[in-house]
Amino acid sequence: MERLLLVWIKDKEITGDTITETAICQNASAIFGDLIAQATGEGTSTPTPDFKASHGWFDKFRKWTGIHSVLRHGEAASSDTKAAEAFIKTFDEMTIKEGYSSQQVFNCDETGLFWKKMPCRTYITEEEKKLPRHKPMKDRLTLALCSNASGDCKVKPLLMYHSETSRAFKAHNMLKEELPVMWRANAKAWVTRLLFTEWVNLCFCPTLKKFLEEKRLPLKCLLLLDNAPTRPPGLEEDILAEYSFIKVLYLLPNTTPLLQPMDQQVISNFKKLYTKHLFKRCFDITDTTNLTLREFWKEHFDIVICIRLIDQAWQEVSR
Repeated sequence: MERLLLVWIKDKEITGDTITETAICQNASAIFGDLIAQATGEGTSTPTPDFKASHGWFDKFRKWTGIHSVLRHGEAASSDTKAAEAFIKTFDEMTIKEGYSSQQVFNCDETGLFWKKMPCRTYITEEEKKLPRHKPMKDRLTLALCSNASGDCKVKPLLMYHSETSRAFKAHNMLKEELPVMWRANAKAWVTRLLFTEWVNLCFCPTLKKFLEEKRLPLKCLLLLDNAPTRPPGLEEDILAEYSFIKVLYLLPNTTPLLQPMDQQVISNFKKLYTKHLFKRCFDITDTTNLTLREFWKEHFDIVICIRLIDQAWQEVSR
C-alpha cells in the first residue's frame, strides 16, 4: 500500500497539486481498502490486517520515504502550467525559424541580496550558555544578472543601492565607473524601467555586440525577459539604433516561476558562491589580524568589499 501511495504522491507532484497530510491519509486508507477487497475477492484465507491511517503512521511513512513539507509560495502556486508548455513550443519554433544559437539567446532576472546579514544561529561549546547579543544587519541591494543560454557570456550586473555615493569608495580610492557592476541608486534600491533601459543600452548591448563579433557570429540576439512592472513593454524601441538587431521576447503572465532560465539554479548558485567567499574573507581576517569577527563585520566590511565578492561569485558561476 505504501509503495502505491508513494507513486500517487509523485504523480501529484508532477501535476503541481497540493498534497496535505489529510489527503495522504485518506488515500492510504482507500488504497489499503482496495487491496484488501482484491485479496478477499481472490478467495484467500489470510486474516484481514487492521490498518488505521493515523498521525503516528504518517510520521513513520514520512521518515521512511523522505517526503517533507514545503511552503508553496503564491507566485509558484498560481503558475499557468498549460501556458508555460505552449510558450516552450512557440519559443522552440521561433529559435529554429530565426536561427538563434544558444550563444545568441540571453536572459536577465533580478534578485535581492542581503549582503551584510549574518546567520541567526551558531554552534557554541557546552561551557557557553548563550552567545552575546548580536544586532543583525539587513542592508539590502538588488542585482540584475544576465547571461546567454550557453553560459559563455555573462554581462556586467546592474546593482541598485539605496545610496548614490558611499564613503567606502573614497576609503578604497575607487570610482563608480571602475566597478565591476553598473551602480545606480534610489530610495528603495529597486530597479526601475528607466534604469533598466539605461543598463541595456550602456552594458548589455555593447557587451553583446563585442561578444558576437569576437565569436564571429551573426549580429542577431534574442533577449528573454519576464513581464515584471520594471520591464519596459516597448524596450526594443528604446534600444539605440546601432543595436536594432536585438529582439526582446517576454514570458507570458504566470509562467515566470516555471520558465525563467536564471531561476534554474543560476541565481541560487551565485548566492552560494557569494556566501562561500564572504565567510572565507571573514576567516582570513580573523586568522591574520587582531580583529574579531564582530569588529570586522561592523567596521571594516563595506559595500566595496561586497561588490568585489559579487564579481568573484558571478565569474565563478559555471557554464
